[in-house]
Amino acid sequence: MKILGIGVDVIQNKRIKNLINNKSFIKRTFGKNEVKLSKKTSNKVNYFAKRFAAKEAFAKSLGIGFRNNLNLKDIEILNDKIGKPYYYKTKKINNIIRKLFKIKKFDIFLSISDEKDYSIAFSILQTN
Repeated sequence: MKILGIGVDVIQNKRIKNLINNKSFIKRTFGKNEVKLSKKTSNKVNYFAKRFAAKEAFAKSLGIGFRNNLNLKDIEILNDKIGKPYYYKTKKINNIIRKLFKIKKFDIFLSISDEKDYSIAFSILQTN
């Protein structure tokens, strides 16, 4: 196993608070599954802030940011049965990583956290 990239991002939650009332921001930034999951949470600001930070951290772990036709909405953060967040590997994400790093198998690890004023995400991309 080899680490291909790491990324970290921190965001001030009030920045997202001002944006999530804008439906076009939600539509162009978050996937359908993320929006659906947001309806189950009472703290929508921190929910969306953590996911926004995770998207930024993922783009940084690639080392290219939002280039090569990668958009915020392409990166979806879901939760497993026990609540652990993970990056949903879409066909587009798989193709970008395989082409960029010339690999077939990979894992993406994610850790997200928040507190009153800030949310943070840490991402690791590695080969299997």
